Amino acid sequence: MLRRRLNHLFGGDEGRVHSRTIYVGHKPCPPNEAFIPPKFCDNRIVSSKYTVWNFLPKNLFEQFRRIANFYFLIIFLVQVIVDTPTSPVTSGLPLFFVITVTAVKQGYEDWLRHKADREVNDYPVSVLEDGRRIRKRSKKLKVGDIVEVEEDETFPCDLILLQSSRDDGTCFVTTASLDGESNHKTHYTVSDLESDLQYLSATIECEQPQPDLYKFVGRMHIYRNSQEPDVRSLGPENLLLKGANLKNTQKIYGVAVYTGMETKMALNYQGKSQKRSAVEKSINAFLLVYLFILVSKALVCTTLKYVWQSKHDEPWYNEKTQKEKDTNQYLKMFTDFLSFMVLFNFIIPVSMYVTVEMQKFLGSFFIAWDKDFFDPEIKEGALVNTSDLNEELGQVEYIFTDKTGTLTQNNMEFIECCIDGFQYKHQEGSSELDGFCVTDGPVNKVQQKAGREREELFLRALCLCHTVQVKESTKQGQDQIDQLDHVDGLGSEEVLQPPQQERGFIASSPDEIALVKGAMRYGFTFLGLESKNMKILNRNKDVETYELLHVLNFDPVRRRMSVMVRSKTGDILLFCKGADSSIFPQVRQEEVERIRMHVERNATDGYRTLCVAYKHLSTEEYAKADADLREARLALQDREEKLMAVYNQVETDMILIGATAVEDQLQDEAAQTMEALQGAGMKVWVLTGDKMETAKSTCYACGLFKKKTELLELTLRTLEDGGRSREGRLHDLLLEYHKKAVQDAPPVKLGITRSWSVTGHDYGFIIDGASLSMVLSSSSESNSRSYKNLFLQICQNCTAVLCCRMAPLQKAQIVKLVKNSKGSPITLSIGDGANDVSMILEAHVGIGIKGREGRQAVKNSDYAIPKLKHLKKLLLAHGHLYYVRIAHLVQYFFYKNLCFILPQFLYQFFCGYSQQPLYDAAYLTMYNICFTSMPILAYSLLEQHICIDVLLDNSTLYREIAKNAMLRWKLFLYWTALGIFHGLVFFFGVWFLFSNPALQDNGQVFGNWSYGTIVFTVLVFTVTLKLALDTRHWTWINHFVIWGSLAFYVFFSFFWGGIIWPFLKHQRLYFVFANMLSSVSAWLIIILLILLSLLPEILLVVLRKPRGPHARQMKHRLPSSGTSTIFMLSQTASTHSFSWSD
Repeated sequence: MLRRRLNHLFGGDEGRVHSRTIYVGHKPCPPNEAFIPPKFCDNRIVSSKYTVWNFLPKNLFEQFRRIANFYFLIIFLVQVIVDTPTSPVTSGLPLFFVITVTAVKQGYEDWLRHKADREVNDYPVSVLEDGRRIRKRSKKLKVGDIVEVEEDETFPCDLILLQSSRDDGTCFVTTASLDGESNHKTHYTVSDLESDLQYLSATIECEQPQPDLYKFVGRMHIYRNSQEPDVRSLGPENLLLKGANLKNTQKIYGVAVYTGMETKMALNYQGKSQKRSAVEKSINAFLLVYLFILVSKALVCTTLKYVWQSKHDEPWYNEKTQKEKDTNQYLKMFTDFLSFMVLFNFIIPVSMYVTVEMQKFLGSFFIAWDKDFFDPEIKEGALVNTSDLNEELGQVEYIFTDKTGTLTQNNMEFIECCIDGFQYKHQEGSSELDGFCVTDGPVNKVQQKAGREREELFLRALCLCHTVQVKESTKQGQDQIDQLDHVDGLGSEEVLQPPQQERGFIASSPDEIALVKGAMRYGFTFLGLESKNMKILNRNKDVETYELLHVLNFDPVRRRMSVMVRSKTGDILLFCKGADSSIFPQVRQEEVERIRMHVERNATDGYRTLCVAYKHLSTEEYAKADADLREARLALQDREEKLMAVYNQVETDMILIGATAVEDQLQDEAAQTMEALQGAGMKVWVLTGDKMETAKSTCYACGLFKKKTELLELTLRTLEDGGRSREGRLHDLLLEYHKKAVQDAPPVKLGITRSWSVTGHDYGFIIDGASLSMVLSSSSESNSRSYKNLFLQICQNCTAVLCCRMAPLQKAQIVKLVKNSKGSPITLSIGDGANDVSMILEAHVGIGIKGREGRQAVKNSDYAIPKLKHLKKLLLAHGHLYYVRIAHLVQYFFYKNLCFILPQFLYQFFCGYSQQPLYDAAYLTMYNICFTSMPILAYSLLEQHICIDVLLDNSTLYREIAKNAMLRWKLFLYWTALGIFHGLVFFFGVWFLFSNPALQDNGQVFGNWSYGTIVFTVLVFTVTLKLALDTRHWTWINHFVIWGSLAFYVFFSFFWGGIIWPFLKHQRLYFVFANMLSSVSAWLIIILLILLSLLPEILLVVLRKPRGPHARQMKHRLPSSGTSTIFMLSQTASTHSFSWSD
């Protein structure tokens, strides 16, 4: 008893967890029983992150989790509390600016999400209550409500279809926002229900909410007059999903089974999280090193201060006050430590974060302005939704792409067919009545045809074996029909009479429409299905009628579909079409060889091939099949297995007639784009909700699978083979594939991906949604972990991976699996439909395509482009350049601040550790904000170390910057060593000059402010000229900011020291700068120290022979704008910029 109660409390109660009972229309069932309404969640959708109340604390908490923001907050508080050498404004103002800008940006984005949620939640819906039709807001819907939905409306929650306005009890829906397929799918009402739903008394028992779009198991109990309840089985064909649209059906009624955040659409939605780039992680790591340097400096100075004071008496001119004498010694030491921290704090400048934010924000405009991204069809260019990830575009290792609408145009076209081994290829303007034109055939049978009877039988099979519906033209549907009729770019006027020209075809798969239209080209026209009768118009313009007896639906294991029809003469025929591998074993083997070569040739050409077969059924055979089918369809347990057994029993001993080839047209330059991305070292995975055959032919057409690629298949079909349990078979297959692709594979040289290694054997991996579920959620935890590892290792050693029949959440799970694998590779997801949103949000970089399937993907993406072909330039050119620019910006910032603060630290050894600043407060504040900020910002926006055309032509250059190559520790240490060297040269060079006391003509000596000003002048000129040496691509902006910054420094120093400022208590620099420049010695030392600092860099550039793959191309790689002497000096790769590519 206690165990049961605990189980109930903690979710162990089987009945409660695995099923739910729904009372249709909230009526008690049976009517005489007490009714306790069950509690389910409401229909409210929430995708926002903040509320009005939690925005400020939650946003501030998230921002101060960033190590830099937290550090600057501490420094600001220290400056406010403790008497420090510098003002709190120096760190407080930039911090406030960064926090405010980020909060406004994130608040605005969340406000947009709130707005979208309100639109969905307040959408009006019609509900039946006590026989009356009531309008409600969508969020008020409850489980059990009977909802009315009209044509072209979206289903407000997951519904079981109870009633349809169509005579045959069906309705058509499109699920583009769920699985990306824009085709019409047929759904069925629950059979034998009351025509007036007001009198319906029923309960539904179904599984608890789960995200798989293609699975649903339930049953309905219908109560009538105190009899035993009738039981009806419910499956996915009865379930209408939230987000799908009703098409070609005036209205339907359905009962709500899942609402709000429990709908399959909501369970597949991945919440938007803050994405961080790899560069930001590197900055944080470098920041910790510099923080350690800062603390070390402060500790050293604090310790030495008290050592020095213990050895020296207190000077008479600086006697301590009584208050200072009474202060606790340890407290005094601590405040001194904090004062040193603030004095050296400029080694980690907040201005770097401001500059990085500005670089990202302004840099993103270059993507939006790029004319190559403009698409004349939609009259739009690229769109940047987040500027935080520009540099991540240069680090991508894995690309996850959708198929339909991304790789392909979802536009099927009938190419050719083969009848009895003779190839028929249609030619426009053919003079023959039937449109046939034989172009080639098997052995010595060129220019021959199959018999006319076989031709007509084949064409009848194409016209009858499908689930296509004919949609008559209506005023409102005209545009839609125009769109439908252009499935293969061919109008129907070639065959149809004028009154029939306006018919449109709708089907669950575009290739079915292509086949029906292919038959139209050759004189056989499908006229439609009317009350179980299929009508076709033959070549002689006679109408033939066939009674549709049964449809044996397509499924991914059988990979074929069939229809049983009865002709006017009473003959019963079975027509079957499917993949060659599923049809060939079911037909007479002597017929196979005649057609196999055509099928294989078409498949290697990237076409979608289907074989067509037929069979005459005797009356006895049909009667048995009919009885078995009816029995299997009523089964509650193992319904799918029983149906499949009957299907396989009927579909045997068929006669093969021929095969078809249909092309799903690829996006422009899809194959070239994939080749370039693979050449750049990226691995491409195709994740699609589509069938395996279609997706496989697309992979061949794109060049992801080559002729020599050996395909490793892990699908339901391969798991069914071998007679073992699926779990056991899965284990065997994973081990077998792992041995092939991983253990037996030759080792790959560093830096060469397997797809480009010549000796390695190419493997392609194919997995479907059901098999993936088994891999990710195996019965035991240890098995699951080992399956995941095996699966990942196999996939990572394959040139391309195809995942078909994926639910949206499964796409995100795969991305997450790779993202969290060893080495944390950078992932990119690209798609065009709402079904791709989860993987777009999960990947490091999400890219939406402005396709036909709504703008959900575009709204949720980080970047949006009009076509797939634009991805090549986005990654290989923009991504490459952004990464190089920002990496240089980060290294340069740390370097120039180390140069800046090291002399300040060394100065403490010469001033009794008194926290005396070396530089004036104006210089401390202006160094990072004005004197050195603009040149590096211009560099980080405009630099092109290699011109864009060369980057696009040589995709292998992308590999040189892979795995964060320019922000590795070796390079960071190089820049740090350079900063230390320059800091030592500046300080001790000037110290050497000051060893001669009289530096002016009148014999006056320079003071400490003159010392600091000379050091500062050498510093500003050196770090700015260092950047000029690194600049490869000179524009007028670079010239303006580099020479302008130096001129501004000189002007400011004269101006600041030349006027008596009334608001300053101490005017330390009064005429110091002008006085300094009156000394020839000061001029000499400034010029000498600048040259001495830059000399190693110049010698290295001039004397070093260029090495590495890019050396040969150097003359082609450099942009040809405004080359200067400095540009010529830096034409060869300098150590710090390009040692990563050697």
